[in-house]
Order: sequence, then C-alpha cells, then structure tokens
Amino acid sequence: MRKFLVVLDDSRECLNAMRFAAMRAARTGGGVEILSVIPPDEFNHWIGVGEVMREEARERIHAHFEVFAKWMRDRQGVDPELVIREGEPVPEIMAQVKEDPEIGVLVLGAGIDKKGPGPLVTQLSRNSGDLPIPITIVPGHLTKEQLEAIT
Repeated sequence: MRKFLVVLDDSRECLNAMRFAAMRAARTGGGVEILSVIPPDEFNHWIGVGEVMREEARERIHAHFEVFAKWMRDRQGVDPELVIREGEPVPEIMAQVKEDPEIGVLVLGAGIDKKGPGPLVTQLSRNSGDLPIPITIVPGHLTKEQLEAIT
C-alpha cells in the first residue's frame, strides 16, 4: 500500500496538507502516515525536567494527532498512523522516508504569508533530489472545495 507522509506541526498550513493527504489516500486506496518531529533543543535542561518536557511534548502530539485522525476516519475512511521522531526536522523527515518503503509521496503545506512557503518546504525542496519519492506542496490558501476538486 502506498502511504502519503504528512508532517504534523504547529503551522497553519499543516491543516491543508493533512486534508490533501487524507483525500488522496481515500481516492487512491492508500494510507496516511503522520510524522511529528520533536526538536532536540526542547530538552536541554536538567535530566528530570527534560524527561517531563519530552513526555508533555508527546502528549500534545497525540492530542493533535487524534483530532486529525478522527476527521480522517470519519470523513475519508482513512485510518492514519502516527510516527514520532526526535531530532532536527529535515533530517528526521528524510530518514523516515528512506526507512519506510511504503511511503510514496511526501505532502507539505506551503505558508501564505510574506515570509515564504515555510522552512520545511524551503529546506526539503533543496534536498528533493536526494529523496526517493516526490514531494507534493499544498498551497495554504486552498479551500476544502478546491482540495476536493484536485484530489
């Protein structure tokens, strides 16, 4: 089964990437893998405090995942899986793609503000020649209706 890998983060554009991945998976008989990366700098405290912060980060990720997963199950009939990695986002995304042969497409959401498409889109576009799969970049301004029309 081909899976669409989508990154779960705190960005606004993440929502459209999630929608697109779920809609494409539903229409093509694929799956969705949701990846969240916890940056290492969040835990550069005392060991005990770092462990508590790591657990809190994982709980936040699970809570966000459940919101998206419920929508995907209820509206698209897709049951996504969650992967949590720790490290720098771009190398961890690249590693996940290379380690999971079922991933067929990386789906990223592009920001719509004046800062540009966002750091993940910018950095992963530069590294796209090293990826064994294509990247789909979903514009953040697309409506649900527009997403449905193109998926």
